[in-house]
Amino acid sequence: MKASELRQKDEAGLKDEIKSLQKAHFGLRMQKGTQQLNNTAQLRLTRRSIARAKTVLAQKQAAK
Repeated sequence: MKASELRQKDEAGLKDEIKSLQKAHFGLRMQKGTQQLNNTAQLRLTRRSIARAKTVLAQKQAAK
C-alpha cells in the first residue's frame, strides 16, 4: 500500500493494516523456513510495508 493510501485511514484502520501485514510476514517467514517460498523479495516488501504503516500511524499520533 502506498503512503498516500495509508494516510487516508484512521488510527484503528492503520492498526488493523499493521496486524494483517505482520501476519502475512510471519507466514512468509514460515514458508522460507520450510523451503516453500519461491519469491524471497516478498519478505522485503512486507517488512517495508509494515514500517511504512507504522510511520504513518506515528505521524497521526504525534499530530494529536
